[in-house]
Amino acid sequence: MSRRLVSLTLDTLEDLPRPCRQCVYWELDPVSADRACAAGDPGLEKEAWVSQTLLEWGSCGKLAYVDGMPAGFVMYAPPAYVPRSMAFPTSPVSADAALLMTANVVAAFAGGGLGRMLVQGVARDLTKRGIKAIEAFGDAKFGDADDPAGGCVAPVDFFLSVGFKTVRPHPRFPRLRLELRTALSWKSDVEYALEKLLGSMSPETLLRPVRPTPATRSTNG
Repeated sequence: MSRRLVSLTLDTLEDLPRPCRQCVYWELDPVSADRACAAGDPGLEKEAWVSQTLLEWGSCGKLAYVDGMPAGFVMYAPPAYVPRSMAFPTSPVSADAALLMTANVVAAFAGGGLGRMLVQGVARDLTKRGIKAIEAFGDAKFGDADDPAGGCVAPVDFFLSVGFKTVRPHPRFPRLRLELRTALSWKSDVEYALEKLLGSMSPETLLRPVRPTPATRSTNG
């Protein structure tokens, strides 16, 4: 099976899981997010945020594809572009770091190294742009019925598993940090595990198939 990472654009935005495509938890402040949801089409607000961030700052997400099908994604940006970041008890994000807003891997691929591959793709991108670290708010009680973030904050365990360290503890939303020099020193030691995992996957376990790619674009598998 083949794997590839691509940058988030207005075209690839459509390959996010539908709930995430319609979610503006991170992109708007709490009041504006509630207003957008009440208006009935938060997807337009998300598209506007991605467009503005791409124009003003550059790449703000990565998607992972397995055999041409979307299998996971991450989104990231400077904290100034992420109004929700100031609503956390462990804010603010450090001045030398970008914020990894959210991460999502198809459940069937959990534990196979896809999350680390996504984070390492972010690390490579940010290093080229002179950023020293990635920070994130993790959810220590991810999946609880009373989840105030509605699943939009990735679990603490995910961040710890891909190399983040806690820099400001909190019983629910600790802030974690990954030095980019650490991320870029990782070896490709997950290849065998991921190949073994993918060997047992079927298309039904993945997200919806991507649209056919033009002949000018490289395809794998």
